[in-house]
Amino acid sequence: MYLVFFAWDQADLTPVTQAVLDQVAADYARGEPTRIMVAGHADRSGTEAYNQALSEQRARNVARALVARGVPERALDVQWFGESEPRIPTEDGVREPQNRRVEIVFGEGPSA
Repeated sequence: MYLVFFAWDQADLTPVTQAVLDQVAADYARGEPTRIMVAGHADRSGTEAYNQALSEQRARNVARALVARGVPERALDVQWFGESEPRIPTEDGVREPQNRRVEIVFGEGPSA
């Protein structure tokens, strides 16, 4: 699994994130996985609806960047979970950097 983290209330891809995505694309090019799950998440500092949209934006930005690096769009399973699957459980309203993330997981399965 690869993890990329985001600043509070942001979905921009940082230079560190870009480097991780370079590695993901290189590993994919070796022909190991048939699917890549891209899952966006948010912390609990905004409303549920806002965090759902923010996690979607994060996941879609990562997916677009992977496609730009040569990963076929059909290989991606892009999902977003808002604040529902925290890495670090917190109370509502808490800004937790570990929860502002996209998880990238290689797997097997149909690529269509």
